[in-house]
Amino acid sequence: LLLLIACGPPAPPTVPEEALPAEAANAPDPLPSWNAGPVKQALLDFVERTTTTPGSPDFVPEPERIATFDNDGCLWSEQPMYFQLFFAIDRIKAMAPEHPEWKTTEPYASILKGDVNAALAGGEHAILELVMATHAGMTTEEFTAIVKDWLATATHPKTGMAFTDMTYQPMKELLAHLREHGYKTFIVSGGGIEFMRPWTEAVYGIPPEQVVGSSIRTSYAVREDGTPVLERLAELNFIDDKAGKPVGIHEHIGRRPTMAFGNSDGDFQMLEWTTAGDGPRFGMLVHHTDSVREWAYDRESHIGRLDRGLDEAEARGWVVADMARDWATVYGE
Repeated sequence: LLLLIACGPPAPPTVPEEALPAEAANAPDPLPSWNAGPVKQALLDFVERTTTTPGSPDFVPEPERIATFDNDGCLWSEQPMYFQLFFAIDRIKAMAPEHPEWKTTEPYASILKGDVNAALAGGEHAILELVMATHAGMTTEEFTAIVKDWLATATHPKTGMAFTDMTYQPMKELLAHLREHGYKTFIVSGGGIEFMRPWTEAVYGIPPEQVVGSSIRTSYAVREDGTPVLERLAELNFIDDKAGKPVGIHEHIGRRPTMAFGNSDGDFQMLEWTTAGDGPRFGMLVHHTDSVREWAYDRESHIGRLDRGLDEAEARGWVVADMARDWATVYGE
């Protein structure tokens, strides 16, 4: 099992043991779902000593304490396909009575026959068509209600769990620990921004204004009764993936993160841009190595592929968290 820990040359200065408050040694473990080891220690040292202890040479003022997290595969599972795609498929089935033409039109026909692989054989074009058909043509309020209704009843086909129960307990503890130390936590995901915003605050403690994601265009309109609405259009606006992530961070957040967390090569540029900044910086990749409690995948996976990140993490000073080794629990079992 792969475990890479590198603090980068030179290692960031830390506050000596004797400089820490005496009560720190007796404090409850803030990350109980993380196994003891260099990954957990690196997180604790960076958050508690390096960046938030007054007197540390690398102390970070609270307004600059920004931590960004990918969502799919970093905060919740993403196999055998992204959960938002499950949502789109269920929407196609629910909308089918209003679209009889879908019975003979791909990729809809294959979805209705239960052959998801055939439907997705059309690649990005097929996925984009499914997303546009299911995510546009309504107001933002209507879409929020649709997402919430789906999450309230939908379950994962393999685990039988609600999708929001397949969130990672170790990462939720980390989010809470960061906020306790003055960090503002953001999601920066390739997933749909309006798909995530309805539930991230309840599940992760991350409010909608701290969610950055891919989006379709939205337009302002006033209905005949005088009600102003925002309408979702079947047109791409922004793809928040790969090189788009630093752009999304700049446009939405306006500060370079101090810490960035991901799990795939789609997060590479976010970690690269974060750790290239001046002062103390921290990058971490979650490596999916646990085929018993979750899924084991990396270089050959079509979902959440992690290849370049594994090759370059050590040289770039990024921490690689091995899920099987470093997590005492995945979902809080």
